[in-house]
Amino acid sequence: MEPILFYDIPSHVRGCVWSPNTWKTRYSLNYKGLPYTTVWVEYPDIAPLSKKIGAAPTDKAPDGTPQYTLPAIYDPNTKTTVSDSAVIARYLDKTYPDKPTLIPPEADALHAAFNEAFRAALMPDLLQIMLPATHAQLRAKSDKYFRATRETRFGAKLEEFAPVGSEKRERHWKGIEQALDTFAQWLSAGGQEKLFFLGDRISYADMTVAGFLVWIKIVLGEDSKEWQDVLKWNDGRWARFMDAFTKYSAVDVGTDVEL
Repeated sequence: MEPILFYDIPSHVRGCVWSPNTWKTRYSLNYKGLPYTTVWVEYPDIAPLSKKIGAAPTDKAPDGTPQYTLPAIYDPNTKTTVSDSAVIARYLDKTYPDKPTLIPPEADALHAAFNEAFRAALMPDLLQIMLPATHAQLRAKSDKYFRATRETRFGAKLEEFAPVGSEKRERHWKGIEQALDTFAQWLSAGGQEKLFFLGDRISYADMTVAGFLVWIKIVLGEDSKEWQDVLKWNDGRWARFMDAFTKYSAVDVGTDVEL
């Protein structure tokens, strides 16, 4: 089997992989044990790359133009290009059914519903904390693009989102804690706490949660008070949860994109 080409966003720190959405696909590939090579793509190059390899847009910009995002993959074994982490997960399940399943057919609709509920609960607060810190991770080529697009979207300077030590940051952090409380409640809805959403095995829903938690860990720092707080919440369940993903966290050296 030829390695799948996996398109991810680099950091200025070599080997530092930060993007929560691309982490979902990295976890998916590692969990299924599929060989792949990372291709690092700067933000301004995402649209040109997507058009070059035939990756479909994943959304529309406010002006109605197609919006291209990562992750994306190109599978040379089937000559197929796929974008969007959930679509990629379904493609990998269909194409490589002999490997561990990410989204069981009977849970497909529930996974789609979960994604909507997950984002609604967590993202409004998490983005305010994480976007300014993420900006500091980027290489020079992506720096201005990231700042301009995010500040336009939210109507504020990154420095105004949730400054360290501010009441605003404390409020957003409390919202993040409440979101994780909600997820913990979902996982114990049957009266018995489950570590994973399908019980005793990892699925794509778990990878979604892990992708955003590892974003906090990497960008804010493993030794930061905020990440250490996350590990203590809900009686340490998120520490146990993330420990289960250690074996699926491998990051290859990869290569920079050539357009």
